[in-house]
Amino acid sequence: MRIEKQATLVSTTVAFFLVTFKLTVGIISGSVAVLASAIDSLLDMVVSTFNYFALHNAEKEPDEHFNFGRRKLEPLAAVIEGTIISLSALFILYEAISKMVQHSPIERLDLSIGVMVFSLIITAGLVIFLQTVARKTGNMVIEADALHYKTDLLTNGAVLVSLAVIYFTDYTFIDPLLGIGIAVYMIYSAYPLIKEGILMLLDAALDPQSVSKIHSLLDGQMDITGYHDLRTRRSGSDIYLSVHIVFSISTSLYDAHQVGDRIELALKNLFPDNTVHPLIHLDPYDDSENDHIE
Repeated sequence: MRIEKQATLVSTTVAFFLVTFKLTVGIISGSVAVLASAIDSLLDMVVSTFNYFALHNAEKEPDEHFNFGRRKLEPLAAVIEGTIISLSALFILYEAISKMVQHSPIERLDLSIGVMVFSLIITAGLVIFLQTVARKTGNMVIEADALHYKTDLLTNGAVLVSLAVIYFTDYTFIDPLLGIGIAVYMIYSAYPLIKEGILMLLDAALDPQSVSKIHSLLDGQMDITGYHDLRTRRSGSDIYLSVHIVFSISTSLYDAHQVGDRIELALKNLFPDNTVHPLIHLDPYDDSENDHIE
């Protein structure tokens, strides 16, 4: 089993236990912050389960129905995860405002503090694990999962601090205020996740730094007279790019093919953490102006 799939199974299991503890204590204590954290963990569990199946299907080989594979399930999962985070944030926002209006008290603060300490420790270990896997694989789904649990880590810490303040000062208004703050932060964190996933689904070009690396590599090729129509896109952890390389009209097809193979290999080595699929068109002369007219 790929390490990415193992990571999603670990995060799903951890989320299940956190949901059980937080939801129980949140209902008993009446704390919006703890209940919000429980709902977020419940969504974490659902999303991590979805991510497992997304990764399982994304790694399937291309077939007659999906000639280019199913890698776009990864950005789709990231968009869904970001949307779920945003929706859960809106629910937390609603609960926090309702509590501010109703002035509901908090009970069993000691139990709430205990469960948040436990959650903080477990979540910190999970974040370290997911970030390690994300750096090693460059997988977008795992990066999204790591970001999700990182927001949990920060919100768990904030909830713990607020409960401690309430415990010593009896300032119960801090609880709904923190719930509002958590909701706003969750939406803020989800935005770049949704944006990146949508851009990948729309076949946006690689980032300027990556494109610049490709240009530098092609500019340094002494066996070609030029190149044009460079196009790039990313699909999950795979990179697709196409380019027309121009030769002297006297270059034989064999020699041009040899150069094209060498450039393909160089492009693959340019992004060692990704699977690169280069498509190189061999031009016996610069036909870029003709392409533009067409």
